[in-house]
Parts: sequence; structure tokens; C-alpha cells
Amino acid sequence: MAGDADFDPFMTAILANRMDGVIREMTNTLLRAGRSAVLNTARDFSCALCTGDNQLLAAAEGLPIHIFGSHMQARTMCDFNPDMREGDCYLHNDPYTGNTHAADHTFLVPVYIDGEHLFTTVVKAHQADIGNALPTTYMAAAKDQYEEGALIFPAVRIQRDYKMVEDVIRMCRSRIRVPNQWYGDYLAGIGAARVGERRLKELGEKYGRDTLKAFIRHWLDYSESRMVAALKKLPKVTLTRSATHDPFEGVIPDGIPLNVTVRIDPDAAMVELDLRDNIDNLDCGLNESEACVGASTFAGIFNSIDPTVPRNSGSFRRVSLLLRDGSVAGRPQFPHSCSVATTNVADRLINIVQSAVAEIGDGFGLAEGGIGMGAYAAVISGNDHRHGGEAYVNQLVIGSSGGPASPVADGWITYGIPVVAGLMYRDSVEVDELKHPMEFKYLRVADGTGGAGRQRGAPGMELSYGPKEAPMDVIWPTDGTINVPKGVRGGADGMGCQHFKISANGHAEELGGLAILRLTAGEVVTGRACGGGGYGDPLERDPKRVLRDVLERYETADRARDIYGVVLSGAAEDDSLAVDLAATETRRRELAAAR
Repeated sequence: MAGDADFDPFMTAILANRMDGVIREMTNTLLRAGRSAVLNTARDFSCALCTGDNQLLAAAEGLPIHIFGSHMQARTMCDFNPDMREGDCYLHNDPYTGNTHAADHTFLVPVYIDGEHLFTTVVKAHQADIGNALPTTYMAAAKDQYEEGALIFPAVRIQRDYKMVEDVIRMCRSRIRVPNQWYGDYLAGIGAARVGERRLKELGEKYGRDTLKAFIRHWLDYSESRMVAALKKLPKVTLTRSATHDPFEGVIPDGIPLNVTVRIDPDAAMVELDLRDNIDNLDCGLNESEACVGASTFAGIFNSIDPTVPRNSGSFRRVSLLLRDGSVAGRPQFPHSCSVATTNVADRLINIVQSAVAEIGDGFGLAEGGIGMGAYAAVISGNDHRHGGEAYVNQLVIGSSGGPASPVADGWITYGIPVVAGLMYRDSVEVDELKHPMEFKYLRVADGTGGAGRQRGAPGMELSYGPKEAPMDVIWPTDGTINVPKGVRGGADGMGCQHFKISANGHAEELGGLAILRLTAGEVVTGRACGGGGYGDPLERDPKRVLRDVLERYETADRARDIYGVVLSGAAEDDSLAVDLAATETRRRELAAAR
């Protein structure tokens, strides 16, 4: 950037922040206007801005799994629509042409400044229902895209001259189970994209097209230079790490083995992510789309470096992604289903990359984050007896898996899963009970489930719920029951998830990773989410922090003594709980000697 004579750092900073402001206004529009709880409560959506030549420019607080592939969808919009013009809006959810998975409906609006296509506003919103064969947006057992059943829109025009193309609306209304809810979300998505268009046009009027074009060039080049500086601080190293997705009975009986090789070259300021050593596509919905492979592996790298490096196509220039066609973690071969591409395998890939970086040495990388989209993130559906049997369907986001420990901080308790990284909201119990005929028995932190370490992984949450009167269908494809989130650099693993169906007479039936069940009145599901992995030796954790963990009910007194070597005296009930320093010193020597 020092050699760029017209680079104005002040104007670049001003406009970079204005772009994030535009995205936040788009985000607030969709959050306020969305009809389904998965949008207006959980915020399972992301907004971004791309350039007219299809580079990711800015994403603010978009979910990692959503935004890193936005430019691929913008490119598809341009390729498929040579007659594109101002006033158009496009719907894109095709995982074979740049989208994540079919459940993420993406609204794309080309923005023209003085007659030139200079930006594209991108609004990607996870839907409550997309017309799948089952009432869920995660068809893990679907043998192919045809069995999956979703309506697919590969950058299809839905507005021309700012007017609706009614044919698409009729198609969706005829296929989606709760069409009015979907239509409200559809209008909200278009509205958010149009808000972005309006604000960008205002910027064009204020600063002019040439200034905006210079900003785009400068911002992306500056972002690349920041990435270069971050990579030059790393050692030259090749790291290979593996993991295995849990088996699903009758679907993936042996699980899914995954391998990633990370090559860091600080001299060239490049990172190479090699995923070619992975198995072929599987006859199920757990295959990764190309967008999700890129997003998840890029997220693992960006999680592990300077957090102030902008996430856009400028910094992406310094990451090389090597994929194999027809691989479960590569470029999918049609018609293999990518229905669950945004979560399970993607979560594993983020964990593999960031934990591989931890192998460089203390102070690098992260532990593995809690995985498993189980009962707390199930898709529920049925008929609401309170409203004359009206149909309902929604994706719950009512709990959280535990976040991974880093070299400098404990894991976040509101982490969600790796592809979310704490950026979604958690449902309100009261709102979910108002919207749906269901009742929650409890929702709480599962103490002692986070991986111990010098920095502690966050515990997962546990919950129980069921229908009030009419039957309720519940579907989820979870991971992490068998292969749990790993700790790094001496940190302990997080505890795995576990789920049960409890009958009306109290009989408990343990559920597998893929749950497709119907609950009747009196029945409930109970579930515990994974804890995050720990970072560093638990015996090095400050005893005062262990005491606080026990008081906050993140940890138990038994684990404090047996894993952290911290002996407590007194009782929490009368505020006398304290660290016995002498006994702690003795206990830690005993545990260290026993290794």
C-alpha cells in the first residue's frame, strides 16, 4: 500500500465502516421483519456486500459458514443472467453453483452507480421449510438431491424493475408446508437487500463512482497486506490433522473420516489448505458443497490468526484451497445431496484446521469447539391445537454447545457450533412456547462438560421439552456423541453429547445421532450438548479461576480436585467456599507425578 500514490487511509477507513454500517442496517431489517423464529429470534442469517466484479467486500458480523462464499453466488448471478439490469433481484439456493445448502435462500440485488454494476447486496437466510420430503431442512439420510426434495433456484430472477415475478411465489406456496410464514421471510429478505441497495446509492451520490471504485481497490489491497503481515509472524510448517464424524445407523455406518493438510509459508505469505485426501461423495446428505468447504477451512485459519485482519476477498488472496472433484469434502458430484453441508462435516473441518495450527506451539491455534446440532437445534413441526390445527414448522436454536478454549481465553458459553462461532442468537423459551404448542421442562448449563485446561473449554447446555397436546415431529442430525471435541496442548477433551426420548411412564430410550421421531402428549426429549475442548495443562490454571468456575457452576468440586488439582474448603451455600492453597499444592504435585 505504501507504493499506491492515491491511497487515502482516512477515506478508506471511513468507507469501510460505512459498508459495515450498511450491512448492519440490512441485518436489522431482516431481524425485525422476518416471520419465522429461526430468523427473528435466532438470527440464522447473514448479510454481505460484494463488488460488481464478484469479490467479497464486507460482511460485518455475518456467520462464517454463510459469508465466505458470497462472491461465488454473485458470480453465478452474473453468469446466468446476461440481461441483468437495475431493479432486478435474484433468488439463489443451489449448492452446485456457489450456495451453501438448499435451506439457505440467498437474495442478490445488483447495485448500479451511475449506470455501472458496482456492488451486489447479499442476504442469506436459513429457512424454516423448503419443501423437503420430510419437515426438516437437514435431510441427512437423503440418498441424493432428488430424494432430498427441496425446490432449487440457481440465481433465478424474482424481481424485474422492482416488481415481483409471481411465478416463483406460486411455486413456493404450492410446495412449502407453512406458505404464509415462508412468504413473510421472503419479503423480509428482499427488503433487507433493497435497504442495502438504497444506502449504497446514497453513498454513490455523496462520494461519486470514482471514489467508491478507488475505495474497493484500496480496501481489498489493504486487507491483503494485513493478511501478509499476520502470516509472516508464523513459522514455516506443514501440519496434517484428522477427525471422524460419528456413524449414523443405516446411513454412514462407519462415520466419515476427514483429513486436512495445512501448509504455512511465511516467506511467500501464503497458506495452503489441502483437502484432496478425503473419501468420495456419500449417498447421504452430509456431503460438503464447495462454498461450505471453503468457508469452514478459511474460518479455521482466520480463527487462528490476528483477529483484526479483515475477512474479504483481499485477505483471501493469501489462502490457497486444494479440492478434489467428487469428494465428501471437495467439489460435490451431482446429484449427491449437500443438505447438511453447513453444519456437521463443516464443523469438523473448522475444528481440524484450528486445532492443527495449535500444533505449532503454545500460543497458536485453538482447541476444538463443541459440535452436534442435537435437540437444542432440532426442526420441530406439527399442528397447533390452539389455532384450529394450523400447521407449524421451525428450526429451534434454544441451547448451545461449548466453545473451544484459546491460548488467551476460556471458551464461550454462547458459542453454538463452530460454523456459528457465537454470532447467532439463542431462542427465548417463552417466545418458542408462545409460537409453538410445546413446553420446556428445563434449560441449563451442564456443569463439568467443558474440557479442562489452562484455558477451559465452555460447558454445553442441556434441556428437555415436548408437545403440550397434539403430536410433534422432531428431527436432528447430531455429531459428537462418540467422537468428542478434542483439547489441545495438554487440554482435556470436551464431553460428548447425549440424547434420550422419555416416555410418559418415564422409560428412557437413548437416541442415535440421526433422530427422526414423533412425540405425543406426555413424552419429552432430553439432550445434552457437547462441551468445548481445553487448551493447555489444567494443572497450570490459576486456582482462583477454578474456584470461580465451581461457584458459577461451570465446573464441579470433584473435577476441581481430580483434574485441576485444586482442593476447596467450605461450602458455596454459606459463601465460605475457598481454595486450600497448601492442599492444592500437594494435590497438584501428586497429579503431576502420576502422569
